[in-house]
Amino acid sequence: MKKEKLEKNEIILEEDSKKIEKNNKKIVFISISAIVLALIGLMIFKFAPINNKNLKPDVAKVKAEEFINNNLMLPGTKATITEIVGEYGLYKIMVDVGSGEIIESYISQDGLLFFPQAISMEEYVSETGSIEASEVSNKQEKLDIELFVMSHCPYGTQMEKALLPVIEALGSNANFELKFNTYAMHDKVELDEQLTQYCIQKEDNTKLISYLNCFNKAGESDVCLTENNIDKNKISTCVKTTDEEYKVSENYADQTTWLSGDYPIFPIHQEDNEKYGVQGSPTLIINGEMVSASRDANSLLQLACSGFTNQPIECQTELSSTIPDYGFGE
Repeated sequence: MKKEKLEKNEIILEEDSKKIEKNNKKIVFISISAIVLALIGLMIFKFAPINNKNLKPDVAKVKAEEFINNNLMLPGTKATITEIVGEYGLYKIMVDVGSGEIIESYISQDGLLFFPQAISMEEYVSETGSIEASEVSNKQEKLDIELFVMSHCPYGTQMEKALLPVIEALGSNANFELKFNTYAMHDKVELDEQLTQYCIQKEDNTKLISYLNCFNKAGESDVCLTENNIDKNKISTCVKTTDEEYKVSENYADQTTWLSGDYPIFPIHQEDNEKYGVQGSPTLIINGEMVSASRDANSLLQLACSGFTNQPIECQTELSSTIPDYGFGE
């Protein structure tokens, strides 16, 4: 982007960026609104360019430093990247802007996308209050709840920890189905775990919730299979058959099939992903609608209950209003 265009955008977006600023740090980079940051976040998931050549960290560091100094710094100032590490499939860079202040930013590993600042969704929600829940407009006597996640996504596990108590509270009033995104961001271990969870749901569905409650504590699949008395041989057979049917391991071994050359594919729920326009983990669907609410059990229960034609007594259940930690843990 040319410098003149960035300066014009700064003027247009200045008021919006002030509204979402979370601290009193001096802004050295060009101000960018939360809407623009959100769109960039979606781009890396859905519209990332196909490029199989990731840059080495030292090369990415030089490229990022040149971009920042040539386009984003004020006249007479200079930024230096003091550290670069891989994180979330990106390079995290620590940028010293010359005033003793370090700003955490990100660059895609192919060197094509720059992220001026990450927004912590957990901190944003905790500081600004709960996200306003959308209402389910399609009313049904019995709910259909679908949750799309990646098994090792920290925000996916956070959503599961908030939603599972809701599923348990509603009991027979809701049909729950766990589904997965069409690609994985946490390598082979994620593909293997998703095959396992898919097969538990298929072969021993009554134990899925208790297994997930266990798995989300420490990510220990074998321990949770044993703890819940799940037939490991039965699950193993299902995993093998499903793997062969959808060519999960075969495609993993062929990186030319990966999304943008970076993320192995997981096509089991491809059709449903396309049907709802799923773009990331987590994505919540109730009665065929994509919906959202704060990731605490109480907010999600109220959201779910808005989808009933006639709310059952279970909707009066008192659940926690605390947002769970993201990632594995209690």
